[in-house]
Amino acid sequence: MFPFDAVPAAAALSRIGRTLTRPVRAIGRPGQRLAAAFGELGPSFIKLGQLLSTRADLFGEEITLDLASLQDRLPPFPGSEARALIEAEFSSPLEGLFASFDETAVAAASIAQVHFARTTDERDVAVKVLRPGIVAAFSRDLDLFLWLAGLSERLQPLLRRLKPVEVVEMLAEVVRFEMDLRFEAAAASELAENFAGDPDFRVPRVDWRRTGRSVLTLERISGVRIDDRAALIAVGHRIDDVLVKAARAFFNQVFRDGFFHADLHPGNMFVDESGAIVVVDFGIMGRLDRATRFYLADMLLGFLSSDYRRVAEVHFAAGYVPPRRSVDAFAQACRAIGEPILGQPLQEISFARLLAQLFQVTEQFEMETQPQLLLLQKTMVQVEGLGRRLDPEVNIWALARPLIEAWMRENRGPEARLQQRFETLAEMIDRVPRLMRNLETLVGDWSREGVIMHAETLAAQAAKRARHLAILLIPIWLVTAALVAIALALIFRQ
Repeated sequence: MFPFDAVPAAAALSRIGRTLTRPVRAIGRPGQRLAAAFGELGPSFIKLGQLLSTRADLFGEEITLDLASLQDRLPPFPGSEARALIEAEFSSPLEGLFASFDETAVAAASIAQVHFARTTDERDVAVKVLRPGIVAAFSRDLDLFLWLAGLSERLQPLLRRLKPVEVVEMLAEVVRFEMDLRFEAAAASELAENFAGDPDFRVPRVDWRRTGRSVLTLERISGVRIDDRAALIAVGHRIDDVLVKAARAFFNQVFRDGFFHADLHPGNMFVDESGAIVVVDFGIMGRLDRATRFYLADMLLGFLSSDYRRVAEVHFAAGYVPPRRSVDAFAQACRAIGEPILGQPLQEISFARLLAQLFQVTEQFEMETQPQLLLLQKTMVQVEGLGRRLDPEVNIWALARPLIEAWMRENRGPEARLQQRFETLAEMIDRVPRLMRNLETLVGDWSREGVIMHAETLAAQAAKRARHLAILLIPIWLVTAALVAIALALIFRQ
């Protein structure tokens, strides 16, 4: 835990105090002033502000919307330093890796900047290079954030429900991945693999030979920024097609794969000549396990059909709301959230806003914050904003609804449940040999330690194992009998 009297903490707190109390901060709304302060405090605070922009349950909608405007942009560092960092990373002269290297950065953010280059085998690439000293700077600030989060939990026990330490730890994990560009390369590779063969969504190829901890080299892509409506139309792309492809790509990442690009602002999305959506910058990725995906799909469909009882039951079944709370009362709270939003014209419905307001009522029902949903909610804000910029009359969730419903039928219907039971049974059967081996190992250990097992003991152990094996085999016989019954029913039905 970070010590309060440590010099770095004192210096950081002093820096925060000076920034937040400058007279210029009196201009604008509280959220605007906070966003401006985070922007001046540096890269770590920009990242923190972007993460907090998902926490409407903590700060309310107005402040979080203002924080969402934080731009992760900083002045570039000299190209000569980028050249030196690349040579140090690969212990090789730059000329051995690139036939040409543009020392003028084309993009500069808080953690890294990007240069265009051409490889020695004549391929156009984009080279991302970490900022000098950024790892140490982030490490100091993250220690401070963790100390402040722990302090808030100790001084205000009611804040434990909001899991401030866990939120900071999630930020630390995100940043840790961003600080090692090999992880970003792996994320790009995994996303590309998930969409292999999809003509409507593409990920740049990774140049692994020219990728290391502080350098990432990707195929250089060309295309029109996805939010440039006029340019898209000028080159012959139909806006309706772009929106459908964007909705499908987002759905597939979240529900089909449980692995999604969590920084889908327009600067990271392009439409290439073929009409495919191409994404870049894979430093922030989100993962959702199968149970969370089921929860999301059930919840979204419940809200879309105004079935608030279903929405409430989904939260209780997921364990997000304690069982001692009232399902009916929670359903009423969900209705209070859903009706004002879902009662608007379709193009104005915002599921990101709905999710944010749902977080705001959690304190009353002791619902714990789900950190794995924070990145998703942030991404939903970005995707909705993109949809409205392209066509204010279209709601991107209406485009995704048929996909969600089909996915639910495939994954939650009777056939899917039967398949899941077979998989569970197969796992149980797979465990039997391992259990036997563990028992044999235990007996061997006893023997080596001089523990003597008499014949009667061995016989008792064998009988016990036989009984356990019989119990494990019961589900197999039951499933077999069920399959036979199903087969006979199908035969006689015909």
